[in-house]
Amino acid sequence: MEPSTSNDEPAQSSYPIDPEQTAELARLMQQDRLVTEAMGGLFPEGQSLPPDGQVLDLACGPGGWAMQVAFTYPSVEVIGVDLSPGVIDYARAQARSRRLTNVAFAVMDIRQPLTFADASFDLINGRFLFSFMTPTAWSALLAECRRLLKPGGIIRLTETEGPLTTSPATERLFALGYAALKRAGQSFSPDGNHIGITPVLPRLLRRAGFEEVRLHASAAEWSLETPLHYAFFKDEMVALELSLPFLSKMGMGSEEELRRLYQQAVAEMQADDFCALWTWLTVWGRRPG
Repeated sequence: MEPSTSNDEPAQSSYPIDPEQTAELARLMQQDRLVTEAMGGLFPEGQSLPPDGQVLDLACGPGGWAMQVAFTYPSVEVIGVDLSPGVIDYARAQARSRRLTNVAFAVMDIRQPLTFADASFDLINGRFLFSFMTPTAWSALLAECRRLLKPGGIIRLTETEGPLTTSPATERLFALGYAALKRAGQSFSPDGNHIGITPVLPRLLRRAGFEEVRLHASAAEWSLETPLHYAFFKDEMVALELSLPFLSKMGMGSEEELRRLYQQAVAEMQADDFCALWTWLTVWGRRPG
């Protein structure tokens, strides 16, 4: 299946970070590997892919998860779609450098109808879509996923409420980020104190007509002196720094105040008594048929 280059002219990105920054591209590639490993693999919930199956990765970013699937399942065809042309160009270059011929990438806005035929895919994956989706956009996306799945096909979505740490400055920056998402209209939280996607995600799938909706929770510890500390610390350090302009734009503080808070967070995440967890919830369901 060869994807077309785009659907209708994509809308402006609502992702809080400029995704085409080199630091963000590198961070997302590393984060894909980290999260997949910490979750226990590509499909720790036990889903299976048929020979010659078709997989769609929503908002694929630089393509880390899609390329991992393509490498692990060479008889399966994987397509990743993302809003950013620069990010898709990067993903294509990465796939070529790894000589992966069973993965393709296309520029598409998943908040709009996608240019694939009905019943095209055996599995549709999405990870951390909360970062740009609005509550009202979810029903249309899930209806589109149901259209694109073959009868019996699986939708699989992984979301989070963010990390938990013992760092006051880091927790403050997370709280400002959640409040900024609420102010931007990109949160299910009633008060902006968290993201709010995980409690509602199972119901969203059921209301979209998916059956056998199930949950799988996973977590990674990245406290100081644990094997994952540096990798997740680096991920959060880059993500928090790149999100400072978004926080300032949404009125969460001046650039100087936010920069000082960020520097304090970086120091605290390297302190001897620093403890941290990051938890994820994967929700999946099956198209009837």
